[in-house]
Amino acid sequence: MTRIFARRATLRRSVGLLGDFRHEQDDPDLFYGALARDSLELIEDLYAGMTGRDLTGRTVLDVGGGPGYFAEAFHRAGARYIPVEPDPTEMHAAGLTVGGAIRGSGMALPFRDDSVDICFSSNVAEHVPEPWTMADEMLRVTKPGGLMVLSYTLWWGPFGGHETGPWHVFGGEYAARRYARKNGREPKNRFGVSLFDVGAADGLRWARTTADGELLAAFPRYHPRWAWWMVRIPGLRELLVSNLVVVLRKR
Repeated sequence: MTRIFARRATLRRSVGLLGDFRHEQDDPDLFYGALARDSLELIEDLYAGMTGRDLTGRTVLDVGGGPGYFAEAFHRAGARYIPVEPDPTEMHAAGLTVGGAIRGSGMALPFRDDSVDICFSSNVAEHVPEPWTMADEMLRVTKPGGLMVLSYTLWWGPFGGHETGPWHVFGGEYAARRYARKNGREPKNRFGVSLFDVGAADGLRWARTTADGELLAAFPRYHPRWAWWMVRIPGLRELLVSNLVVVLRKR
């Protein structure tokens, strides 16, 4: 089912995204604009690969949607886009207004069972103290036969420490203290508070054992297609995959 998206997974795309991602904190419009376009293409391609349909009229729930940078992209695609974000400061950080935005925790989504066509989360699970509770909730609210996509940053990868990297490999607390000493302020993503050690093995184990979903695919989100084999190698995937995507169909 990844065949359509795999055509986009080129080295040129990877290099372009890496260049944009360097601006997460100094130019968030650039960073999140690139991420929004890439997220829409990812979801469109995976949904088309699973169902043969586009997003027109589909309800898309974005868990950890922040201030709503993705809204315009999904609305243009014809989807009903609903972001859920627990932090009111984060919801209003960009001054955007997104109709239907909901304040709520990914670990206790304020939605009925089987209520959305597509539930996805992009670069959020590593910021959640109980990421697999969140994953269970994402499947719960997805309709039977619907699509669930969880994309998250791996701790031991090059971006696992976010702005504190690459020093996070010596310990999250050490990296946070070093960042504070060097910059005169606490990092936005504080280890043990808003940033956690989440690995590829954790996500694959959850996806393969959950009773409510069928694992359809797992691949490194920002790598070119010819490097996707890394996901199959324990140990190596933790260091080189960077961001893992797990794709499930709700049973």
